[in-house]
Amino acid sequence: MAHYKDGLSIAGLTFQYAGTAKTVLSDVSLHIPKGAFYLLCGTSGCGKSTLLRCVVPSMTPHGRLYGDLTWNGTAIHQMDSRTQTQCIGYVQQDPDYQIVTDKVWHELAFGLESMGYASDVIRRRVAEMASFFGIQHWFHKSVQELSGGQKQLLNLASVMVLQPDILILDEPTSQLDPIAAGEFLNMLVQLNRELGVTILLAEHRLEEAMPLATHIAVLDNGHVIYEGAPAEVGRVLYDKKHPMYMAMPCAVQVWNALSMDYSELCPVTVTEGKQWLSEYVCTHTPIQCNRTDTEFISDAPVVLSAQEVWFRYEKNSADIVKSLSLQIRKGEFTAILGGNGTGKTTALKLLAGLYTPYRGKLIRNGSIALLPQNPQTLFVKNTVAEDLLEVLDRRTITEFDAFKQIITVAERCRIAHLLNKHPYDLSGGEQERAALAKILLLNPDILLLDEPTKGCDGAFKQVLADILQDLQQSGITILMVSHDIEFCAKYTERCMMFFDGNIIAEDTANAFFSGNYFYTTAANRMAKHILPQAVLTEDIITAFRKDYDIGNYIDRKEESSYTEVQQEKEIQAEEQAKTNAIVSNMKRYTDRHTGNTLITALCLLVLVPVTVWLGYNMGGARQYYVTAILVLLECMIPCAALFEWRKPLARELVIISVLCAIAIAGRAVFFMFPQIKPVLAVVILSGVALGCETGALVGAITMLVSNLLFAQGPWTPWQMFAMGLVGSLAGLLFCNKPWKKNRPALCIFGGISAVVLYGVIMNVSTAVLYNAEPNAAIILAYLISGFPMDCMHGIATALFLWLLSKPILEKLDRIQRKYGCFYAKKASR
Repeated sequence: MAHYKDGLSIAGLTFQYAGTAKTVLSDVSLHIPKGAFYLLCGTSGCGKSTLLRCVVPSMTPHGRLYGDLTWNGTAIHQMDSRTQTQCIGYVQQDPDYQIVTDKVWHELAFGLESMGYASDVIRRRVAEMASFFGIQHWFHKSVQELSGGQKQLLNLASVMVLQPDILILDEPTSQLDPIAAGEFLNMLVQLNRELGVTILLAEHRLEEAMPLATHIAVLDNGHVIYEGAPAEVGRVLYDKKHPMYMAMPCAVQVWNALSMDYSELCPVTVTEGKQWLSEYVCTHTPIQCNRTDTEFISDAPVVLSAQEVWFRYEKNSADIVKSLSLQIRKGEFTAILGGNGTGKTTALKLLAGLYTPYRGKLIRNGSIALLPQNPQTLFVKNTVAEDLLEVLDRRTITEFDAFKQIITVAERCRIAHLLNKHPYDLSGGEQERAALAKILLLNPDILLLDEPTKGCDGAFKQVLADILQDLQQSGITILMVSHDIEFCAKYTERCMMFFDGNIIAEDTANAFFSGNYFYTTAANRMAKHILPQAVLTEDIITAFRKDYDIGNYIDRKEESSYTEVQQEKEIQAEEQAKTNAIVSNMKRYTDRHTGNTLITALCLLVLVPVTVWLGYNMGGARQYYVTAILVLLECMIPCAALFEWRKPLARELVIISVLCAIAIAGRAVFFMFPQIKPVLAVVILSGVALGCETGALVGAITMLVSNLLFAQGPWTPWQMFAMGLVGSLAGLLFCNKPWKKNRPALCIFGGISAVVLYGVIMNVSTAVLYNAEPNAAIILAYLISGFPMDCMHGIATALFLWLLSKPILEKLDRIQRKYGCFYAKKASR
């Protein structure tokens, strides 16, 4: 592919995540012209998010990346960080993941402040963006008070305040209601048309996004299968019988099914489709739309009901749920729709029994399981199989029966081929199905779903619908909260409108959507003047073609159609790739670690003791602050040297900060128990997982900062020195060693180091600090008197290591493998 001098050029991009055998992107070549509105679409797991993250160096995942990425002819990865930040803006899928401050105006100013802009420039730009995006009315609000749509608009504004040339968005409307999503997309159009900002958007809501695009590309299994005009993509996918065709706008599907004149331009918008359909009926007589609703199961028993239920989160806060009343009968599939912030999720949690109303009555006849909006909150193990096994009560069933249940539910949810993967490594749709499988193992009578289709493509929605219909046929009652109008119209029996904390309307699905103006399907808006009862694309098509069946035009591939032999080969290949990657990373780490170990040893064994001694003798006890700062700087020298030798990753600083915070919090929580604290255990695990210099830094910072909560004094530098020395020694003895995860060895080291290293150093420091002329006899007396407390400290440290070593080391090792932290450099490009 040629290199372009304007816009974003992606040439031969290939990417493979570290530790996996599968190539996520394969020779992807695209050109996004300057000023274009470029739409990227594809089924879940096709590589859209990975492609977008590869374009932004700070977001690029850990792995092997090949190919060229240029903006206006300049290689993106060769730009300095400031230029990258100013040139490329990035908006994530989940609004909460990108917000970093507490107030709206803080969030708008944060990026400019971080880049060192002058105060007058910051004020001018913030005011300008707040006015442009209509934020001035909630400018001083807390971000926690904002709705999902407002949060996502705030994220967009906080990125645009930096005035980027290209804006990259990864499914930004997936958690927004239809009206909020439409407003957000219209804002993108305004940025593109009025400000000339290049837009690269990955989106599943093609009904709304596709008419806005000037260019479109379709990804499939890491390959580009189409790039061109939006009006032509439908015909290409239709001819290929590709699953993505199910996600095409209603107008595109109707035109492809009914029109035989391929020379005319395919309609894309509802308006274009409505105009084309009006012309089409002039020569083709429609059959009356005979779609009928499923009748209410009036004789089925009520299994879930709410009677005048009221709820608020705090005593003096506003009511979230107000006089809620509803009845759900056995075997029904019901949907609740409504805007963001109306109280739908709160009502669902009330029905599930997670919250208790302060007024009203809830009746539940049967067991209830709730699938939350974020499925990741259910995952606690390292593989999907372990997560599913965790739900079962192993005391009442045999191991054989447990695995039999897991296989059954995995096949039911189409995740049999994912059982050996980490839950966080799955795509959004796969995580949704894995979480559904987990709660189904509870054998619920009533299933509550909170936004199960958010961020999912049409193919996954069809799979999910098959699963839910199968569950419904087995007698399970389903109540779903959703923003997905098309999904609710096609598969649910009854729909309810939630507004201002209460259900204000309900009806059968067809009557509900055919009677609405905004909360209705694109098919109904397009054909209401001809077929008033049509709410689905199929309704319009079958009104003219009785022989039409979407299944005949789509090549539906079952994701679980793996033979046992193929599955075993895939698992073996992936495990081998993981082993190779770990060995390679360990070698790179060891090469870097050897040089830094010498620096760490020099600082901790020579510079720090000399600094502490000189600080005491020359400055006296009153100058301990100066000594403490010098000790901290000397503990940071190895890390500073490491960061100079390679490009630092911001996430590494975050990890170190989190470890320090855990250690400080541990000291605060156990402050009433003398010498029984997890601080030394956390410092040791930091060194074991991340190396000598990290262990030293976490130890020194922890003691300096935690003493702000307790008491700073001349003992602070000694504590920093002792704790840093133990962390460094832990890294030297255990990091990248075969016995790294040997809990008995870690406990023995922790107990000995607490007594011999930390205890001895602190006892000696006490003797030196509190005696005008310390001698050997005085020091020995302090060592003997402090020995019992040191032993208690050693036993407590060993106990905490036994409890904490496995979970903490597993998490830190996964972070290293997944994100490439604390290695010499990221995988070769």
